[in-house]
This record gives sequence, structure tokens and C-alpha cells, in this order.
Amino acid sequence: MILICLVVSAIALFISFVYVARQTTRLTLTAIFGLMLIGSVAAISANDSQHLGMVKTTTTKTTALKSAGSSTQPQLLLYQSVGQADKHRVYVYKTTANQKKTQHTAANVKTTNRVKTTTATPKLVTKTTRWTYRSTAMRWWFGLANNDQQLVKRTHTFYVNSDWAVLSTTQAKQLAKLMKQHQAQLKTQAQSYVQQKVVAAKTSQPTISASELKQVSQKAASDFQAQAVQKFVQQVQSND
Repeated sequence: MILICLVVSAIALFISFVYVARQTTRLTLTAIFGLMLIGSVAAISANDSQHLGMVKTTTTKTTALKSAGSSTQPQLLLYQSVGQADKHRVYVYKTTANQKKTQHTAANVKTTNRVKTTTATPKLVTKTTRWTYRSTAMRWWFGLANNDQQLVKRTHTFYVNSDWAVLSTTQAKQLAKLMKQHQAQLKTQAQSYVQQKVVAAKTSQPTISASELKQVSQKAASDFQAQAVQKFVQQVQSND
């Protein structure tokens, strides 16, 4: 509406200044429409530069966070460096376990990404701040500028568990290659490690039940895998 007011006041100013014969009327109308024109320009300028009539509105969205890697890989949160010196990162992730295509954060200066460790379920918390009109009246006046919901900033906070690995996409490929190369060796070592734990459990607890031995075996296998993965993760990270 403010743009219409600008156009109308400019046309009315021209007509009143040029075509109105009576001097008093001409001066009065010129002053009125001149002030309308100046006010419209000032309001448009203030809306554009100072967001006149608008307020910052922040919304928070929480989604599940799943590993960006395949089912045969450890829990991964991946990133791709943007620019020089790894100052900016685009993070790659999934929100469901059966998701075929990964998602990624935006690569712009208004987006900030953070990674934090949690003992709770992994999640992604996104806080988005936008300029919105403070009232219907303000939207009516300035809505034609099409600047409602203009993005101010967006912050992605990734909450991952301690057993997750945060790697670049290049490091993730190296990790997958290492694990494939050592697959047979790891299988043999895992069997030996599990057997040692089972024997130790039987020795320390002669009356241990079969179900308890199964739990010991499963935990030993999980522990060995975590240790092996951590070793490979450290290796690929040290290569950069």
C-alpha cells in the first residue's frame, strides 16, 4: 500500500502544481501531496534499511538425527569444508534410518553450525530467526515489498553421542576403505576378543547362566567394534 501511496502522491503533486490555477489551493495541495510523497519515501526507506513495522521472530525445530553413513559404517556426522582454512562447513546428515538421500545445511553466511556431545538421543535443533510484520496493518502497508519472513540467521546444533565420529566426506571415504581392507582381520580379532571375555566370565563366575554369557558375548563384540572404529577414525583424522 505504501508504494501505491507513493505513486498516487507523486502524480497528485504534479497535477496540483501544474494544473491547479488558484494559488492558495495549489500551494495547499502541493504541500499536502509533497508531504505525502516525502513521508512515503521515508517510510519505504526505513522499512528497507531499519525494518520499520517489523520484529524478529525466532522458531525452534527439533528433529531426529541419524548417521549419514551406511548401515555397515559407524555412527557418522559428515561435513564438507567451504572456502579456505576450513572456516565454514556444510554438514551432511539424515533424519530417518531408512532415508536414501542425505540432507545438508545451507552454505551461506546466515547459517551457523555447531556440534555438541550428549548422552541423550541424537538430535538436530534448528533455530531460525526471521523478520516478520508486527501487525496486519504493517503488513498491509508494506507487504508489497515482499520482505515478510526475511531470513536473519539460522543456527543448526547437532547433538551426537560420544561414539559418533564427526568426519569430512573425504575422511569418511578413507574410513570405509580402511574398514574394508581390514575386514577379515577384524573378524578374526573380534572372535578372539569375545572368546577371551567369555572365558574370563566363566572363570570369575562358575555358575554364570547361558543368557548371561550371551550378554557378555554381545557386549564384548560391541566394545571391540567401537575400539576398532575409534582406532581407524583417529588414523584418518591424523592423515589430514
